[in-house]
Amino acid sequence: MAPAPSGLLVLTDRRQARRPLPEVVAATVDGGVRWVVLREKDLPRAERAALAAELRPVLAEAGGTLIVAGPDPLDGDAVHLPAAGPYPPPSYGLVGRSCHDHSELARLTTEDYATLSPVYPTRTKPGYGPPLHPEGLRELIQASPVPILALGGVETPDQVHACIEAGAVGVAVLGAVMRAEDPTEAATRLTAPFEVPRSRRGRTAVSGTGLRPTVTTEESSLTARSGRGRPQPSSATTDEPRGTEE
Repeated sequence: MAPAPSGLLVLTDRRQARRPLPEVVAATVDGGVRWVVLREKDLPRAERAALAAELRPVLAEAGGTLIVAGPDPLDGDAVHLPAAGPYPPPSYGLVGRSCHDHSELARLTTEDYATLSPVYPTRTKPGYGPPLHPEGLRELIQASPVPILALGGVETPDQVHACIEAGAVGVAVLGAVMRAEDPTEAATRLTAPFEVPRSRRGRTAVSGTGLRPTVTTEESSLTARSGRGRPQPSSATTDEPRGTEE
């Protein structure tokens, strides 16, 4: 079983990036990022696959992972699926899913992790929501069978802290890094909260550097796959209406 993403995960958007995407991803890796979701779904498959092939070694050199948005892993082994499908999820080394409410969490079966969004109002998708805010995020995390990354409008270390306090094992960001003049500095700021021992936040300690933190809880491990035993619902595969948004 591949480890679920944790810490800071970056979603790509070449249209918002201030530099060529490979340069931005390399800069975020310098800032501590070890998980990147390649979006760019408007590109032809050949171009998107070539971009994935260019980005993978950038992450791999630092022990990181490139995840591809959508059911096609582009010659890799990690995907992030939209809430709409496909169901059941394909069998790859790492599978994530975008979720937004209790009903979508209840459909999870063999996924390794999920994102919950939007946590805060987001400039990338103005008007999308309503936002969960940390209180709503906490409620949904408590109902989730898989580890959760908070997504949507996360732009400051304080917001990252709030998501961690709500129980998220990581946060996913797009605009905060893609729009940054200095992606390394932005990534460093948003990664820093994962380096703070949980004992200083009233919880048990987080081990490691914050790049892939090990989260200890009083309950069973956050990486427990308690949802694997549920029957898999059938649904037509559709394109992503509410996917890896921010």
